[in-house]
Amino acid sequence: MKTINKISFHDIESIPQLIKDFLNHDIEGFEESTFSLDNFKKQIHLKQNSFTSDQRNVLSSIFDKQLSGLTLSSKQIENIENLRGPNTFTITTGHQLNLFSGPVFFVYKILQTIKTCFYLKENFPDFNFVPVYWMASEDHDFVEINHFKTENNYYEINEKSGGAVGRIKINDTFFISEFEKEFKDSIFGTELILMLKEAYTPGNTLTQAIQILVNRLFSDFGLLIIDGDSKELKNQIKDTFRDELLNFSLHKTSQEKVNLLTKKYGKVQVNPREINLFYLSETRDRIDFDGQNYNIVDKNIQFTEEEILNELENSPEKFSPNALMRPVYQETVLPNLAYIGGNAEIMYWLELKDYFTKINIPFPILIPRNSMLFLKEKTLNKIEKLDLKIEDFFQNFTTITNGKVLDNNEILKLLNEKENILLNQFSELKTIAETTEKSFGNMVKAEEVRQLKSFKRLKKRLLHAEKIKQNELLERLENIFLDVHPSKTWQERVYNFSVFFADYGYSWLETCLEEMEIRESKLIILAI
Repeated sequence: MKTINKISFHDIESIPQLIKDFLNHDIEGFEESTFSLDNFKKQIHLKQNSFTSDQRNVLSSIFDKQLSGLTLSSKQIENIENLRGPNTFTITTGHQLNLFSGPVFFVYKILQTIKTCFYLKENFPDFNFVPVYWMASEDHDFVEINHFKTENNYYEINEKSGGAVGRIKINDTFFISEFEKEFKDSIFGTELILMLKEAYTPGNTLTQAIQILVNRLFSDFGLLIIDGDSKELKNQIKDTFRDELLNFSLHKTSQEKVNLLTKKYGKVQVNPREINLFYLSETRDRIDFDGQNYNIVDKNIQFTEEEILNELENSPEKFSPNALMRPVYQETVLPNLAYIGGNAEIMYWLELKDYFTKINIPFPILIPRNSMLFLKEKTLNKIEKLDLKIEDFFQNFTTITNGKVLDNNEILKLLNEKENILLNQFSELKTIAETTEKSFGNMVKAEEVRQLKSFKRLKKRLLHAEKIKQNELLERLENIFLDVHPSKTWQERVYNFSVFFADYGYSWLETCLEEMEIRESKLIILAI
């Protein structure tokens, strides 16, 4: 494996403008929320002063409890103990409990979190930095996470859903036998099959399955795994949840930022609700307020103000944060400096800056995660033979295709020459026409527009004719595009990590870690 290119997010057309502006420091108020050693230095100071020794002891005990069923590395044990001390901080990423980790970017974001900790330790040797994976165990959209894809197959698990997905117990193991058929002859296929069987043993919950899998992959790097579906953790955020129920503070405080982002970028990623909490029973349902009582949407459950506050006090585990409240929960219970997430995640974190200020919790540094792309040498050779660059496949590909079809076309050259002559002629005519009556000048301009439209039609017809004539070239371009973008989207959003691990094993993880960028957000392209 070798690195072919690293393309900055600034040079990729499909990266949202909001993300580009954030990275470029073009959004006022977020200058200290971007990656820099100066910003990390400030963040360390802020978090040291806001995260108490009691919180540290509770957190360390929770990690001991939640990870007790796993075989931990010496680095993990050391990290748990270090969290009790005032000089240890976390760098966090989060993700859903996708079946067998889901799309491969799950692996990339964890590796970037790990490498960021290494980088910070080198630059701040007096402090410790612990990589943390936050499991989205309370999400209730099972359909989003119940599958994964390889190059050849689609795998799915079927279970009863509706509540917190992490609590779902595994019964359906048909996908394991099908997976075994695909990978039994691969170099590291046996390792993959054992991983899958160990994690998805019948009776395990989806939370346990992901804990087992992630620990198997990343324990040697010291990664700690945290489950927010915890009474002990939620005890620490009861005051914030209480304020949310009584005063709708997140909605009110974030409104200015939401309006600002909407005005400049068209829309926000997630719109805050009046109450950004769910109620957890056998299902997970939104909490609504009708002006008098608190209603659990789609359930026949209603609370008075006194009743719901008693419920929160006695059973905080029954209250679950939504997508916007979850970052607040995370930053409340962790001595966290930075969050590494996908573009969509970073975009909704940006809505929360003023709310963090209101509740007096340091807003973390936000790091848009890197992307990775592994291409076969033969695909890269095809791209080179067509005199294209890999960057072309991350721009408007219709424009690139049209350019190739009309490359060195004599008719197009002639049309462009004649069009330029026409433009020059009309330029002279318009200059003279301005010296005479106004209606004549308008006629000249209208005639110019009419004749230029004719050239536009001719070029469009020429492109159509050439596409028919060069059908084979178009087919080659389309096939290469699908090699780069399986299912017409980024590779990392389609394939599971098993596609790469099957051939390269743990050395593939090491390569990803080695090539991962830390200080900039980039697309990293490697040949295999």
